[in-house]
Amino acid sequence: IYGSRFRRVGLSNPDERGGLLAHGAILTTTSYPDRTSPVLRGKWLLNNMFGLPAPPPPPGVDTNLAETKPGAKPQSIRERLAQHRRDPGCASCHSVIDPLGFALENFDAIGGWRTVDESGRQVDASGNTVSGAKVEGLSGLRALLLEQPEQFPRTVTEKLLAYALGRRLDYYDRPAVRRIVRDAAAHDYRWSSLILGIVKSPPFLMRSSENPSKSAHADPNQPPPRLRRSAEASAKAEGSARRVSSDN
Repeated sequence: IYGSRFRRVGLSNPDERGGLLAHGAILTTTSYPDRTSPVLRGKWLLNNMFGLPAPPPPPGVDTNLAETKPGAKPQSIRERLAQHRRDPGCASCHSVIDPLGFALENFDAIGGWRTVDESGRQVDASGNTVSGAKVEGLSGLRALLLEQPEQFPRTVTEKLLAYALGRRLDYYDRPAVRRIVRDAAAHDYRWSSLILGIVKSPPFLMRSSENPSKSAHADPNQPPPRLRRSAEASAKAEGSARRVSSDN
């Protein structure tokens, strides 16, 4: 490939490359300098692709993996994590996180494709989610995401809207998020449709430079008046869309 312009490139093996999941920058930042980390990768996938933030480890739990004893045969990262999950305090979270991270084990610590891991064993990129779904490799991870096609667009919308508003989203922003994602579905969730939906949404149009935490409003459990009006506008717009849909 020559030149600086963007162009579409056909991949000889789409199971090894292509898309955000196989992006070298992401695979590198979710690894340690000397090895991959199914935990970091699984946590990143939960937070940024599935929209299901992983909880922090319980206080006092040792998050370090057991080191291989001197002279012993090197253990694979899968074997070391299996030991880690034997601790009841670790098993509940790692049973959710680890299977997703294992699916990316064919990528080394800097995102290069591999078939042999750091311990010299053949890479096993399979896992079973807590729901019973089997995930194997990059293609299996893609298939899992496509089972609920609105999941990733919703996660992206939440993050983009939070960035656009300069604050965390709250319960009163949910109608706006649902509307943006629903409208974007008609355009195959194109990036431009999500951005357009955000800039046209009531929370963005009615955003205030005032710090909500410092505003003096009566009930601390309620949003400030300006945000309340935004939430009411979002809910009203969503209700109107539902009525039109049911009438049709």
